[in-house]
Amino acid sequence: MNRLKMRRDPIAIHDTLSPVIFDGSPLSIEDVADLALRRRTAVLSDAPTFRARIQAGADFVARLLAEDGVIYGVTTGYGDSCTVVVPPHLVPELPHRLYAYHGIGAGRHLDPAETRAVLATRLASLCQGMSGVGVALLEQLVTLLQRDILPLIPAEGSVGASGDLTPLSYVAAVLCGEREVVFDGRCMPAAEALAAVGLQPLTLRPKEGLALMNGTAVMTALACLAWQRADSLGRLATRITALNVVASAGNAHHFDETLFAAKPHPGQQRVAARLRADLASEKPSRNDARLQDRYSLRCAPHVIGVLEDALPFLRQQIENELNSANDNPLIDAENGRVLHGGHFYGGHIAFAMDALKTAVANIADLLDRQLALLVDARFNHGLPPNLSGAVGERATINHGLKALQISASAWTAEALKGTMPASVFSRSTECHNQDKVSMGTIAARDCLRVLELSEQVGAAMLIAARQALALRQRLQPLHLTPALSSMFNALCNAIGFVDEDRALDADLQRLLKGMREGHWRPYAEYALSAPI
Repeated sequence: MNRLKMRRDPIAIHDTLSPVIFDGSPLSIEDVADLALRRRTAVLSDAPTFRARIQAGADFVARLLAEDGVIYGVTTGYGDSCTVVVPPHLVPELPHRLYAYHGIGAGRHLDPAETRAVLATRLASLCQGMSGVGVALLEQLVTLLQRDILPLIPAEGSVGASGDLTPLSYVAAVLCGEREVVFDGRCMPAAEALAAVGLQPLTLRPKEGLALMNGTAVMTALACLAWQRADSLGRLATRITALNVVASAGNAHHFDETLFAAKPHPGQQRVAARLRADLASEKPSRNDARLQDRYSLRCAPHVIGVLEDALPFLRQQIENELNSANDNPLIDAENGRVLHGGHFYGGHIAFAMDALKTAVANIADLLDRQLALLVDARFNHGLPPNLSGAVGERATINHGLKALQISASAWTAEALKGTMPASVFSRSTECHNQDKVSMGTIAARDCLRVLELSEQVGAAMLIAARQALALRQRLQPLHLTPALSSMFNALCNAIGFVDEDRALDADLQRLLKGMREGHWRPYAEYALSAPI
């Protein structure tokens, strides 16, 4: 069987030519995603003004120490232990104690893309120049990204304020040659990997352990990846909907421009415009047999439009966090001040992820309902039951996509169950010092799980749409717009027609891999898309 040769995202091809420069300038979600997927490399700026700003913060901390200044987390204990004064000769040990006792993560390890995103996000914050770290630490972080030395970071153990302390402790430990990494395709001690690329383990300066760990890097990194995946899924769901309107002989006029001008949500209007372009139908005649399709087709712009309208706002929240100094205390070297605050609190990310997962799960539900209509001979307007391609007496023993619909329904139910907001489950921790926490990291992990399940529903719908269009073609000629024709041809090359029952899991996993690597995104692009 011929298999589709997936096209890479043309934007990504261009971006391989330009590294992501870390100099304190604003980064985008796309910058983090490109680094996470190794489309681009990271470079630390060598601009004298940038390096001087970074060094000024470290020098100011050193000067305060020499003058016997009291600095939280430098000459005191951490959290509730801030009243404990550390003797001067023990101060150098404190950063290493911090990552040592926070080494209590559990659960799965972050995958390679997530780990690269964490490194990039923490680096972006430290490059703001308000964390009191030295240039050597930034150089070590950049080298981890460049050489793809990835700390093994357990996903569980952060409440999202005082930052992602436990997961980020694994980054701090690796910089110092401790714990484990994945490098060159295998798991090994961090010291071994550092030595392999000519690096010496760091000895953290007094503020550097706290600066590395006391921030929102893990939740923000996961949020960047979640945003991109949600954006891709929304666009793909729009094109799938257009395919399903054709496959089910639906009414293409539900997306009329005048109709949608009456309800001016811009994202909803964009989705309707995309569907109009895909279906390119003339004005409906008075003899249309079916005036109104069921909601999962007719109201698709209203469902997908919620995500489309939310994405710009969510981008702003995520990118503001990405480009912030979010540890505590912050070092204002220019004015000679140490600023104690709570920027480690990840409330904006928590809210963004709770909102995003709700919008995404609704898209999974929409596609699942479309699939239920397609496989049901009572509602699919002439297609065979369960979209079986078998004919004659062979039809009696073949069940087509019956199990695919059951699995998609299971994935949808689990995605919907996962929309319980994490941000409202604040816990009081650490002797009631951290008595109100964001739960942002849990919200981000929940969002990624909802996305994973929703992408599985999307992949199932790609299989079903390919099958349904081929079966509709048996009944009548298909008049597809160029965009839908390109998508249908790509699906035909990627997935074999199901004439006799077969296991579909390999097809599903191949489609999922392509979706997550961006290979299907060119087939779901719209020339009329307004930038988000």
